[in-house]
Amino acid sequence: MMRRILVFLLVVAAWSRTAAQLTPADASSSVKFKIRNFGFQVTGAFTGLSGKIQFDPAHLGDALIDVSVDATTVNTDNSMRDDHLRRPDYFDAQKYPRIRLVSASISQGSRKGVFLFSGRLMLKNHVKDLSFPFTAAAEGGGYHFKGGFSINRKEFEVGGTSTISDNLDVELDVIAK
Repeated sequence: MMRRILVFLLVVAAWSRTAAQLTPADASSSVKFKIRNFGFQVTGAFTGLSGKIQFDPAHLGDALIDVSVDATTVNTDNSMRDDHLRRPDYFDAQKYPRIRLVSASISQGSRKGVFLFSGRLMLKNHVKDLSFPFTAAAEGGGYHFKGGFSINRKEFEVGGTSTISDNLDVELDVIAK
């Protein structure tokens, strides 16, 4: 009897230390970007968000974010521009169909509900380290994550010597359950 109680307590302890296994909900999430082109701001978005998220604010050492979007879904509300962005000199979506974000660590931020993502962004055949703050709020049995970061598009060989700005801002608004 004592052995059963001990096994039960160990299972409960292990279960309570495990971060929640979540899946990003593509339909209720958004991955948006903005960049300047000829001095005008161009906005766009990606869909096809998928992956896995393990998150529990009480156990950040167990946290993991491994998500990606479908590069072929780039949408700037201009089909000619979108087709151009899918080509090899920009996202090369046929050869590299996924843009992936993977955490190395998640840590507590400067205040409650704010966390720091440290990890890597994989775009085309390039992998770059990336850190940015994000918020996480419990919602509907899962979490609502919001954050954003900036990248230099040239570090990923996106756009070559075109007239667009080197800096691209990304805004994440992700529901995961």
